Amino acid sequence: MNIIFLLIPVTLVLVGLAAWAFFWAVGSGQFDELDAPAWDILRDDDERPGPPA
Repeated sequence: MNIIFLLIPVTLVLVGLAAWAFFWAVGSGQFDELDAPAWDILRDDDERPGPPA
């Protein structure tokens, strides 16, 4: 029974940290562009620049 007095505050602290991390990620723009990284893989990076003018 005494372990409950330890587990409940530890759980509340962990939930608070997880909520803070989520809101920090949303606020810093981590979820703004979800499709671009997937399309970046498919783009060809071997394009050569034209001759110098």
